[in-house]
Amino acid sequence: MARIPNPARALRAPLIALTLTTLAACSSGSPSATAPDAPGPGASTQPPATAPSTPGDPTRVVIPSIGVDSSLLRLGLNADQTVQVPPPDQGMTAGWYTNSAVPGQRGSSVVIGHNSTRYGKAVFHDLAKIKKGADIAVRGADGKTVHFTVTTTQTVNKKTFPTQQVYAPTPTPTLRLITCDGSIDPQGHPVDNLIVYATLT
Repeated sequence: MARIPNPARALRAPLIALTLTTLAACSSGSPSATAPDAPGPGASTQPPATAPSTPGDPTRVVIPSIGVDSSLLRLGLNADQTVQVPPPDQGMTAGWYTNSAVPGQRGSSVVIGHNSTRYGKAVFHDLAKIKKGADIAVRGADGKTVHFTVTTTQTVNKKTFPTQQVYAPTPTPTLRLITCDGSIDPQGHPVDNLIVYATLT
């Protein structure tokens, strides 16, 4: 399963942060991809640690311009302190990282989704097509919907992932969408991450 290390830990260690917080092992979606989609030998299968739920926690993300309408999984930390990502067999479902801000509240809210998995096209397959000014709607468990406007997108090599820029606290409500992108390495994983930045509308 693809994982990203704990951004809180990375932010406390800026010298190593840029090599840490990435979607490190997204499947290419190709049957020839060699990397496993399940925890390998020695990987923990314990349930991930998630923050306590609140009435405003997000339950759905909708991006009309690229045809995304997905419920949201709750993503926490694995036993090895990496950030959980959606399971490959739920590739069409995005997930909210529960240790990030609740959408609409001050801070950076982070939503993670696959581009593709070994099962085929995934929820953020068309994320690269999103344009500046596009609307992203996030519905909460309380029934309220908050809207964000895309300000910019960024494609980065996983080895130079901008941890501080993505996860650091912000004075206003912001949203980051993260998926894999780019060419495929010999292990069958995309070498880049695509990050979409949005601000509260």
